[in-house]
Amino acid sequence: MKLKVPDLTERAEAALRGALAEVPFLRPDAEKGLRVAELTTGRPDLELRITPVSNRAPLFVLVEVKRSGEPRYARDAINQLLRYREARPGAYLVFAAPYISPETTALCATEGVGTIDFAGNCFLSFGEVFIRREGRPNPFAKRRGLRSLYAPKSERVLRVLLADPRAAWKTIRLAIEAGVSIGQVAKVKQLLADRELIAIGKNGFTLSNPQALLQDWSRSYRLERSTERGYYSSLPVAEAERAVAKRCAADDVTYALTSFSGAARYAPFVRYQQATIYVGTDPESVAGKIGLKKVDSGANVRILEPYDEGVFYRSQLIDGIAVASAIQVFLDLQSARARGEEASGFLLREVIEKTWEKPARTTRPKPSKRRGQSSSS
Repeated sequence: MKLKVPDLTERAEAALRGALAEVPFLRPDAEKGLRVAELTTGRPDLELRITPVSNRAPLFVLVEVKRSGEPRYARDAINQLLRYREARPGAYLVFAAPYISPETTALCATEGVGTIDFAGNCFLSFGEVFIRREGRPNPFAKRRGLRSLYAPKSERVLRVLLADPRAAWKTIRLAIEAGVSIGQVAKVKQLLADRELIAIGKNGFTLSNPQALLQDWSRSYRLERSTERGYYSSLPVAEAERAVAKRCAADDVTYALTSFSGAARYAPFVRYQQATIYVGTDPESVAGKIGLKKVDSGANVRILEPYDEGVFYRSQLIDGIAVASAIQVFLDLQSARARGEEASGFLLREVIEKTWEKPARTTRPKPSKRRGQSSSS
């Protein structure tokens, strides 16, 4: 849903007036479009005069409205609002947008700036007033940018960046490594820049906050995009995993352990009773050749046909079996709820973040036979 500029301001004003109307000792000025003549540094999108019922001095609220609530736009709005306040000392500043994320709210709060979105979710704090409203359904919450950032082709770019956050990337080289178009990389770069997740330098751009990106991605990631098939094997789980691995290697089929199966290779303390394996080509044929029985319940082997080949990026051989990258295993564990969150938390602290602390690669890794797959003992 794309709004015109007048619509943006009108919706912001309606949301703000609605929030303030719930405060019994405040009376927002009834005049719409009130303008402050002495502002010489430009003019905010909206100016409201709030008159306390107690007849104390009125308070001015200056509002800057943006099409997007991403941090980059919020920071621009904050800078504009601070300039406006030079001509109106003591005014309370508010940033408004169709949808505002918790990260943006926190950013504004550190600068003493309030926030409000078009659904009425807000953080307003001035004088004796404190209004914090969260959880109102917002039709703008699922923004096109968010969907674009976590679309399969875009995720390929994210996997490359998260594999080595300190590495500096130029667009063409990143497109080649991720196996996507230059235009796709440019789109992802812009979305990350809007959210202030990258730093741009003379040698290219790097991730500035990989933790924030990974956590946000995990909230949007859905394991069910991959097609899951459940099987029963009379073999112990570890032997069933090895049987699948051996069959896939013989048939030249790309595969990788993930979820708890993968986590157990990175963190041996992990206990599990069900194998989870990505199989890239004809998983039913692989299962049939090793005698796995397809079942609707009671499966001890889950075979996932991946929604995109990107899940295999940077998979590696551990004890002779291909395991998805720690990033991919982390994402898949997040779908396993409580136990998955515990295992993924350990994986993040003890494997992923420690990898991020290492110096950036100075040369591009040599590709293996299976795209993005390397070996490790």
